[in-house]
Amino acid sequence: MARAVKSAEELKCVKASLRATERGVGAPRDAIRPGLSEAELWSVLHQSVIVQNGDHVETRLLNAGQRTNPWFQETSENVIGTNELIALDTDVVGCHGYDSDFSSTFHAGPGKPTQEQRTLYQVAYEQLHHNMSVLRPGMGIRDYAREAWDIPERYYANRYYLSAHGCGMTGEYPYLYHEGDFPDSGYDGEIVPGMTICVESYIGLEGGDEGVKLEEQLLITETGTEALSRFPFEEELLIPTTSPSPAGPGAARTTAGAGRRAPA
Repeated sequence: MARAVKSAEELKCVKASLRATERGVGAPRDAIRPGLSEAELWSVLHQSVIVQNGDHVETRLLNAGQRTNPWFQETSENVIGTNELIALDTDVVGCHGYDSDFSSTFHAGPGKPTQEQRTLYQVAYEQLHHNMSVLRPGMGIRDYAREAWDIPERYYANRYYLSAHGCGMTGEYPYLYHEGDFPDSGYDGEIVPGMTICVESYIGLEGGDEGVKLEEQLLITETGTEALSRFPFEEELLIPTTSPSPAGPGAARTTAGAGRRAPA
């Protein structure tokens, strides 16, 4: 808990680490092509992180195609196929020893994403942005669980085990659990200014072909939140707002392309 609130100097380190990691993720994003193995693509990220004086990558979470579902399968020699989804979670302990933790999902091409791929991405996008919108200073952790996005039943079994979590030198306090998991795993507390929080989403049908992983890193401020991660979302995977919400009635619809800006 002593690490939960970041000093001004720590936030400089967090932001520097994120800018470097965003450049790092841009490298494998540009290198994607069917025929590469997951490990070959992952090595592009790793090389970019290290050459920018990052420390290390905590996990090996880059998967393609059917290995994106369920989540938490380690990067392998699996060969990326045409038109598959590719999902990654950075978990980079970057320059100055501070964690850059955001997640992105891409499309391998050369064709266009399928409607199912776009639906998975849009539902994850909606979950992410709803949960980002309810976070606020002074909020109780139990209250966050109650106000967080209601995961549609068809995606519930494969939910990410956390709704959000603290982040500093690694994944840290507080861990914010889904309301359904709160009785067994959750604890109360207060979300306060100076915390850096990563909001998580994984959307994939149980037994489905593919899944989408998205995650954003935020700063809790005196008046609300500030987006810290800036890597852009994938326009071709977002469904226009004129379409009915794929998440079902009551789900918040968002504007395609809104949110993160391209990294500087």
